[in-house]
Amino acid sequence: MENPPLRGKRLFLLDMDGTIYLDDRLFDGTTDFLRYVRQIGGKYLFLTNNSSRSVEAYIKKLARLGIASEKSDFLTSVDALIIYLDANSYRDKLLYAFGTASFRKQLSDAGFRITVERSDDVEALVCGFDTELTFQKLEDACILLNRGVDFIAANPDWVCPTWYGYVPDCGSVCEMLYRATKRRPVFIGKPQPEMALLAMEKYGFRREETMLVGDRVYTDIACAVHAGIDAVLVLSGESTLQDVEENTEKPTHIFENIRAVLHALQTGEMMHEA
Repeated sequence: MENPPLRGKRLFLLDMDGTIYLDDRLFDGTTDFLRYVRQIGGKYLFLTNNSSRSVEAYIKKLARLGIASEKSDFLTSVDALIIYLDANSYRDKLLYAFGTASFRKQLSDAGFRITVERSDDVEALVCGFDTELTFQKLEDACILLNRGVDFIAANPDWVCPTWYGYVPDCGSVCEMLYRATKRRPVFIGKPQPEMALLAMEKYGFRREETMLVGDRVYTDIACAVHAGIDAVLVLSGESTLQDVEENTEKPTHIFENIRAVLHALQTGEMMHEA
């Protein structure tokens, strides 16, 4: 059975790390891809599981890479986490925020009661990708989890790509905490479908008009599959063809990079597909 064509898409949900850039290197084709979406009257949104930095930080980073953006262009795992916390009555509970200063500020700015002290009043441990990790945080987390507080994590990613390889992401730290406490978190963000569903609802696009482009099978592709939209895997980041074989959720299309995706959108030719 042939894969469906890419024409007709109008909402493009784009992962960032490993998909449109790596560290401070913008991938060839990214700027042209964004220009194409604007030319056809479409909409693109940057979806990221990276919970270590704020949207404002992403806006500045993209500006350094030559891409103008605004807050409405982004949907992050912290956005999804805030929606989850609201929906599950955490507004008045004291939350231990295991993450960066930016992560804590985002939660605090959203109106949640945040602490970095393991007091008896803490009712939930909320984890993000922590580039400011200390042993004290790990010890606090173990004490709280052993005490039985709720355990919620912004994203399940095992690693975050860098120019020199990979570093442990939120999923890896949560696995470490599981080995110590036998407690696993409720994971938010991709691969859960909420981020994609929120994007379609907010901007009024149908499933058949929407596609998600990402470099991870177990988060990006799984999110698209769970949301019922086309899933486009690029091989410029973490996942490989072997990962595709080993995972249940399969991409609709596989391309080498964002330039090859653009070629298929412009011409309808799928010969660049991996």
